[in-house]
Amino acid sequence: MAPPAARARYNANKADNQIPTKKPPKRLNDKKDATGDAQVTGTKKEKRQKQAATVANSTEKTPLPATPIMPSVHTAFKTFVSARLCSAIWAYIADCDETFNYWEPLHYIINGHGLQTWEYSPQFGLRSYTYLLLQGVPGWIYQKIFNPSPILIFYMVRCMLGFGCAVMERFMYKSICQEFGIHVGRLWLIFQLFSVGMFVSSTALLPSSFSMYFGCSALAAWWQKRYSLAIFFTAISALLGWPFAALIGVPLVLELLLRQRDWRTFVQWTLISGATIALPMIAIDSSYFGKLTFAPLNIIWYNVFTSHGPNIFGTEPLSYYIINGFLNFNIIWLLALQLPIMLVMDYLIVPAKYKSTLNFPRYISLAPLYLWLLVFFAQPHKEERFLFPVYPLISLCGAITVDVYQRIFFRFKSLVFKIKAGIHYLDHSMFIAIIVMIASTLLGLSRVFALYRNYHAPMDLMLELNQFKATPQYRADEIYNVCIGKDWHRYPGSFFFPARNFRLRFLKSEFRGMLPAYYEGGINATQLVHPYFNDQNVENEHMYFDYDQCHFLIDFDEGKYTELEPSYSRRTKDWSIMKSLPFLIQEKSHKVLRAFYVPFLTDNHIKYGDFNLLKRKKTRNGS
Repeated sequence: MAPPAARARYNANKADNQIPTKKPPKRLNDKKDATGDAQVTGTKKEKRQKQAATVANSTEKTPLPATPIMPSVHTAFKTFVSARLCSAIWAYIADCDETFNYWEPLHYIINGHGLQTWEYSPQFGLRSYTYLLLQGVPGWIYQKIFNPSPILIFYMVRCMLGFGCAVMERFMYKSICQEFGIHVGRLWLIFQLFSVGMFVSSTALLPSSFSMYFGCSALAAWWQKRYSLAIFFTAISALLGWPFAALIGVPLVLELLLRQRDWRTFVQWTLISGATIALPMIAIDSSYFGKLTFAPLNIIWYNVFTSHGPNIFGTEPLSYYIINGFLNFNIIWLLALQLPIMLVMDYLIVPAKYKSTLNFPRYISLAPLYLWLLVFFAQPHKEERFLFPVYPLISLCGAITVDVYQRIFFRFKSLVFKIKAGIHYLDHSMFIAIIVMIASTLLGLSRVFALYRNYHAPMDLMLELNQFKATPQYRADEIYNVCIGKDWHRYPGSFFFPARNFRLRFLKSEFRGMLPAYYEGGINATQLVHPYFNDQNVENEHMYFDYDQCHFLIDFDEGKYTELEPSYSRRTKDWSIMKSLPFLIQEKSHKVLRAFYVPFLTDNHIKYGDFNLLKRKKTRNGS
């Protein structure tokens, strides 16, 4: 047992576990007071009063430390908005699925033309237009009122996504401070702000990012026992976003049904969610596809019940997520993975059991992360975006692990040095938290800088086309064909074209998979079934374009050439280099120094090629 004075000090610190706000904290439910402690009556109330008196007497002898430095909810929200707007401006598009499955159909909705993938073919219907409309309607209104350059619409949508992510983080921050304590809350705040994973995912136009916004908001509502809101947010995450994100809500539902036995709330809000989300979604998607379509069901069927499923797009070993998690969260990822073991050690070693959790045991409140990892680690087909929905939970579990290390350290130190009673564990262990925060921040900034430096060239290169539009050679009545070969997956999207008369064209390369094709003209373009689409990732010649009709060409010159992938920039009779930017050659660069930027070392151990924007000197028709 802990000494009485230490226990009193601990309880007093627990009472300070409130986030500073301009308004007094609200009650979490009718049975709890502002500090989250259950109100008692009769003899229990008298015992509580005696305990409070003991705490008061103890604190008179051992003065409590000053109120811990803790950013208010409003301050935290401002920092989140700043960080997410930085992501909106500087993050590059890392996943071609984001470009072709979301930015291109969104471009079609707003500007009337764009590339269509097989997932949007009515015969498959794996993607939802309802999700696109949530982002597309503000962009469409912006386009109709101001008629801006398409690139401004792109960044407007990105800033909107970043702001939405900051709202989610604000809600989660408040819940974490109330449920897990202000020390864990401030650690989570720092980890989130400098997380590379959040930098990449927060403004990505992907259902997995959308599911992160609402899935983590559902958890924040759950930790406050706002079950109806938690169910509704989970439904939005799974139906409008990514259906597999419903996995996050499984512990929530089990806790509600088995521990609380509140079937009425579950059934009532499940029906409300279905009526307000699923039914309008079915109506909208069915009108776009021209037949009854429920996209979440279609994507589950394809990924789970078809003979081929997503594995035809590639499989990865278990180490893929281990390495990817470290790149995105560095040491925080490693800390999060070991949290279950550390919680057991904390229970066995530290006498003062952790009781700052107001509502749930840790094994329930943190279960969504480890359930998610258990399921997705087992899948052969792995992608970075599959972990997006639980990214904030990685920061949270990392923060709790740091707190556990501090508690265990203080326990051993108190046994060795016989620390006097009444000293709180944070008084002697804050250096651990500071070291972790500094290390994770430096590694995060190093990684972000490396990503921008090594991979941002395609987005910067496309902006050069805006310079061509300002020249006398530009003709508004001509369609300009911008061709791309082996580097098709690095194309950032049609929003980077300066006007509507530019089109992306694919040249035949060594790639042998399915490529997208432009939506046909007409009001029923989304309802047409095309013979060149299939769900087997089999290439079709329909997607390839005539090389001689290209006005511009995007090509990465990395020193490797084949008959189908020559060095176009060396064909000086056909092309002039309009713009050239450095782009990392992974095979010729050091694995660690290409992943993290280290001053004075990185430049000596990595190799860049030239990412070129080429302009045709003279096409076949003489233009």
